[in-house]
Order: sequence, then structure tokens, then C-alpha cells
Amino acid sequence: MRYGKEHKAETHRRVVEAAARRFRKNGIEATGVVDLMADAGLTHGGFYAHFPSKETLVREAVLAASAQGRRHFQRQIEQARAQGQEPLEIVVRQYLTSLHRDRPDRGCSIAALGSEIARHPRKTREAFTEGLEKTLGLIASALPEPDRADAKDRAYGVFSTMIGALQLSRALADPDLSQAALEAGVKAALALGRGNLGRAGH
Repeated sequence: MRYGKEHKAETHRRVVEAAARRFRKNGIEATGVVDLMADAGLTHGGFYAHFPSKETLVREAVLAASAQGRRHFQRQIEQARAQGQEPLEIVVRQYLTSLHRDRPDRGCSIAALGSEIARHPRKTREAFTEGLEKTLGLIASALPEPDRADAKDRAYGVFSTMIGALQLSRALADPDLSQAALEAGVKAALALGRGNLGRAGH
């Protein structure tokens, strides 16, 4: 039986979404094509009808997961503004939670995959960079005084702190230390976002 273009596009989308979840949960190298296709409800034989290589799928999954993360941030920012709250505080506090720590498959792809992506080919790192740049722009828009000249520097500082705190909390075996890493990350990220980073000497 032959399927139309719409069916193929939908199948392609399902595989990319399944890969984005599985990569974040188990890592890229530990995830095989058979597992990915099974997650999408398909047999592994059809993989190469959609992707010339696993690396192509990695790039698409990275972009898809990054876009999903930005939509989540955007909703938080809009909600905070509608309720008269500080967008930065909402973004930081909802990122550095025990739920996010415990569910990497549904969380930030940058925190989950960054260390692995560093060892991948340039095209894959370029896709990762593209997503990161867009995310940083969104975080910059959530800062107090987002029009300040140092907004991008502050956004880098805030997001780097958030990522580092989340990764550390996931690595720690002691539950109390893990929670402490999250709480310390919240304080540090908020301080950076609200502070005078980049104004030294002015």
C-alpha cells in the first residue's frame, strides 16, 4: 500500500519527536535506530526512507527540542507579564525544579545534550548553536531592563548558570545536595539577571 506525502510527513515528525525525547533521556550515543523507530511505533527498516543517516536525525531532533523549549519559555514570559510578575523569576524558578531535574526527556535539550553535541560534526553543532542563540534572545527579553547594552551578556550568564545548576543537580547522588544545587542556581541566576554584569568600569 502506498502512502501520500502527508502520511510520510506525519511519520517523519513522529520519529523526530520520539528521537528528541529519547536522546534527552538516554543520550545520543546510547540510543539506537531500532529503539527510536519503536518509540514512534514503526519498524527500523523504514528509517532510511526518512533520514540519510542518524546524524541527520540528531540535527533535526536538536532543532525540534530547542523550538519546544522556546515555546515553553515564551508561555512562561507571557503568563508572568499578564499576571504582573517578573518574567525572569518565573523562567528561572520553573527551570530549576526537581521535576525538570527528574524528567530530562521532557526538559531542556541544551542541558541534556550539550556535552555530547560538542563531539558531533560541525553541521550538528551549528544546528545546536542556532537554537541556543534564539533561546538566549528570549531570555534576554525576560530580563529587567532588556534594552540595556549588556542584555546579551546577562542572558548568557543567567542561562549558563541555570544549565550548570540543573546538570549538577542531576549528577549528585545525595538528594539534599541535589536540591541545594537547584536552590543555589536560582539565587545565582536571578542575581546575574538583575545585576550589573558588563558594567564594570562604567
